[in-house]
Amino acid sequence: DIDIALDNMTGQNFCERVNEYSKFMGEEQKGIGVIQCNPDQSKHLETARMLIYGIWIDFVNLRSEKYAENSRIPTVEIGTAKEDALRRDLTINSLFFNINTKSVEDLTGRGLEDLKKGLIDTPLPAKSTFLDDPLRVLRAIRFG
Repeated sequence: DIDIALDNMTGQNFCERVNEYSKFMGEEQKGIGVIQCNPDQSKHLETARMLIYGIWIDFVNLRSEKYAENSRIPTVEIGTAKEDALRRDLTINSLFFNINTKSVEDLTGRGLEDLKKGLIDTPLPAKSTFLDDPLRVLRAIRFG
């Protein structure tokens, strides 16, 4: 799937602007799906979805997470690209494509190299990454 991380507006607002532009260009407007926050089911920030050229695209905010001891449910806040990269499950999932510079940003400094080597690793120490969210182990196995 494709996720687009936004630093200056919500996913829903962005999708609404895409529709405004589509209307202006005389193109068909797209339906917008919004998945609300639901921390009890590990959904910590709103996500907007849109089907564009047959591909589902998720629009989310950059975020940071802090886990309390003995809890899998983090406190989530809007964050920076670096904070968002470091909270990811795997280094290869922490790569960003910057549409302004048209370049891949590897804010962990290891994602591109791990991808080239076929290596599965975590941005932060594996023990803390997996204790914060044990489901990340399953995601690592899926990619491995």
